[in-house]
Amino acid sequence: MAGLSDLELRRELQALGFQPGPITDTTRNVYRNKLRRLRGEVRQRGEERLREEARARGEERLREEARLREEAPLRPRPAASSPRSEPWLSPPASGPAYATSGAYGDIGTSAASWSRVKLLPVDCETKTDEFCQAKQKAALLEVLHELYNFLAIQAGNFECGNPEKLKSKCIPVMEAQEYIANVTGSSSAKFEAALTWILNSNKDVGIWLKGEDPSELVTTVDKVVCLESARPRMGVGCRLSRALLTAVTNVLIFFWCLAFLWGLLILLKYRWRKLEEEEQAMYEMVKKIIDVVQDHYVDWEQDMERYPYVGILHVRDTLIPPQSRRRMKRVWDRAVEFLASNESRIQTESHRVAGEDMLVWRWTKPSSFSDSER
Repeated sequence: MAGLSDLELRRELQALGFQPGPITDTTRNVYRNKLRRLRGEVRQRGEERLREEARARGEERLREEARLREEAPLRPRPAASSPRSEPWLSPPASGPAYATSGAYGDIGTSAASWSRVKLLPVDCETKTDEFCQAKQKAALLEVLHELYNFLAIQAGNFECGNPEKLKSKCIPVMEAQEYIANVTGSSSAKFEAALTWILNSNKDVGIWLKGEDPSELVTTVDKVVCLESARPRMGVGCRLSRALLTAVTNVLIFFWCLAFLWGLLILLKYRWRKLEEEEQAMYEMVKKIIDVVQDHYVDWEQDMERYPYVGILHVRDTLIPPQSRRRMKRVWDRAVEFLASNESRIQTESHRVAGEDMLVWRWTKPSSFSDSER
């Protein structure tokens, strides 16, 4: 079966009365299975025909024997009565006629059984006997099996490059129904019965029924728009390529995450270093401010300055050149805040200088120094 070419496979199916569609990589196995089933059906029909012919021959022999037995009493008997010349006088149990009739009796029994088989109902859709129920179940399972294979192959092709240019993995319900009718010869009623069984089943059969809105749950067959396989069937090459692509993608994501973390660590280190440098510059600025305010106070004591206090902005302009004031603004603000909170020798006051209110610093000499000077 596997050695048949596409042309031979098509001719074999046509010879058995089945008209196949295009034979491709996705449908070749399906048509091979169809050819195998058709051959089995032909072989089964041949065996049934042989059994029918044997039954007909057996019935003909039984009728002939019955006719002979009815005509036997009307025939004249010979005058000589010899046991050897009158075989019909011998006991039936030991004569060859009994053995023959026994054999014919078996054939008759078999013929009667085949008559009963022949009288079984052909249309089992409306019957409830065990034979019809088994036939209905077998037909339903065949439809489900073919539908599962078809959807799995189509979904696998969509995932592996989509050579058939499908719009999505969800196959329209009419297309799926036409395929099942072409392969299995099932009616639309059996196809709808299969969909109903999927909806009513609590098991995961690997087939998703979807409506117009994929997010809504389908509850009836008339709302089914398309069917999708939950387990796409992909070839070995496609699986390997997808696995390789997934592995490469995961490796790239790992290295990107590692590079991001490394960059974040470098940024944090740079930020920490800048904060340390800024804090060190703030302490240096505090020292300079203390020196300027203290020197101004000393000059005031020596009558070299008019006021014992000095303006804060004046100190800033003295310590920071104009081109660095914007860059050093944060350092200056932190130094001023530090002095207001942690330096008791410098007192912040508000005085009117040149007609404007402004904040000034005044150096506060400790009381112990003042007592010693007195």
